[in-house]
Amino acid sequence: MKETDTLLQENNLESAIDAIKNGEVIGIPTETVYGIGVDPYSQTAVDKIFSLKERSDTKPLSILISSFYEIQKLNLVTTIPDVVELYWPGPLTIIVETSNDFANGVGTKEPSSIGVRVPENELAINLLKLTGPLAVTSANISGEEEITSDKQAKDIFGDKISYYLSGESLHGNGSTVVDLRVDGGEVLRQGPLKWPPSYC
Repeated sequence: MKETDTLLQENNLESAIDAIKNGEVIGIPTETVYGIGVDPYSQTAVDKIFSLKERSDTKPLSILISSFYEIQKLNLVTTIPDVVELYWPGPLTIIVETSNDFANGVGTKEPSSIGVRVPENELAINLLKLTGPLAVTSANISGEEEITSDKQAKDIFGDKISYYLSGESLHGNGSTVVDLRVDGGEVLRQGPLKWPPSYC
């Protein structure tokens, strides 16, 4: 990466981080779809995402983290199989039980469960290293077609999103979702990644 590109990326990340700290919604590129994200512990910020997307409160948000090792900070109750590390970063979301107390709308309560993923996008990972976990969902109105770029997100949300990180997704559809609270894992949504791995 050229020095000018590195400086530009750092400036972009600083603007995005400031927005997150202020309880705002930002646009985030991932390899699956373009997303919007907030601080998962801020109820005000989480409520903004549900309002922007016109999303039912029966559809909880998942979180993105920067690496497999960050999952240890989520106080998980569920045991994570080693194979997950091989698939991250990548289009695999795992549903796990946690003792962490996120804002209402992020995961579910009683018991507390959360969807977790590590995106395969360098800019998103660099952001997550600085912010910690973010609650993220696709940047579209609920029920409408998922989008793949910051340009498309701007067409939908305009200045309702405080800051857009530039980027495009590779797959154009959501991740594979596997519930690891069930022995062997239960596929809740089939995406680009096949589960279980053929060698398991």
